[in-house]
Amino acid sequence: MVPVMQTVNIHEAKTHLSRLVDQAAKGEPFVIAKAGKPLVKVIALNAPEAGQQKRLGFMVGQLSVPDDFDRMGDEEVEQLFGGNL
Repeated sequence: MVPVMQTVNIHEAKTHLSRLVDQAAKGEPFVIAKAGKPLVKVIALNAPEAGQQKRLGFMVGQLSVPDDFDRMGDEEVEQLFGGNL
């Protein structure tokens, strides 16, 4: 599901320009519209070009999970709580 970009009218943009610019600088672009018609998109200067932004899978191959990760620390937990696993 693609997130919906915030759209603001020109009056709202003028009223809240500082907050909106801070938002765009943090990676949350927005659209300014006039009479409900989108006119411009405001994005950070260092924002990646369309199609370059990749978030999912950015660490593929850099991490490994041991096969027994769900049993790691069993002995310590058993000692702490005196139970049988």
